[in-house]
Amino acid sequence: MANEFEKIPTHIGIIMDGNGRWAKKRFMPRIFGHKYGVEALRSVIKRCSSLGVGYLTVYAFSTENWNRPQDEVSGLMELLVNYLRSEVDELHENKVRIMCIGDIEALPETAKREIANAFEKTKDNTGMTLNLALNYGGRDEIRRGIIKLAEAVKKGDIEPEQITEEMIGESLYTRGQPDPDLMIRTSGEIRISNFLLWQLAYTEFYFTDVLWPDFDARELDQALFVYNQRNRRYGKV
Repeated sequence: MANEFEKIPTHIGIIMDGNGRWAKKRFMPRIFGHKYGVEALRSVIKRCSSLGVGYLTVYAFSTENWNRPQDEVSGLMELLVNYLRSEVDELHENKVRIMCIGDIEALPETAKREIANAFEKTKDNTGMTLNLALNYGGRDEIRRGIIKLAEAVKKGDIEPEQITEEMIGESLYTRGQPDPDLMIRTSGEIRISNFLLWQLAYTEFYFTDVLWPDFDARELDQALFVYNQRNRRYGKV
């Protein structure tokens, strides 16, 4: 299937936006948009895995999302728990490795237990890595990385001028992973909203008006078609 495209991104990042607007258009509570968004995620994961994408990072819950109404936050946490419980076996069968990026210690205990179970069950899988960005913020990630490096300097392990970009990258949640080749954002918004700020330095961006619950494998293929038209020069001619 990978032959459909000349270039398959090694790492794709997705800002899954538009669930609330999707529900509002249908006179439904916002949480229903998130529920249908899970179906879109299921479709995209299967397609990415079948195409040979190595890493898929999805922005599931940001550090700013705590500011949403309490019932919506609670509903999102419940959706997360139900998703992991219902999907982990199939993901495991398909050799998908589940990882989380973000400050998961702030999540409810039930969510932390399901995350730990999913990680433990899939940790040795050799297929696609699915990064769930939970309680994640790009600035917070960089702040935490700076603290790690500052502690190393304080202990005398390194001098400040010895800090390299590689060291900074290794201090982040995504250490050991390649930076995204393609970042997709749905719903018509054209911004990155504190998502993978360091890692997106040379990433190709794809913005679509499609709301996330309507984003399926066919829409992903459209993004990959556009990506294949791009010429990534990394600052060169």
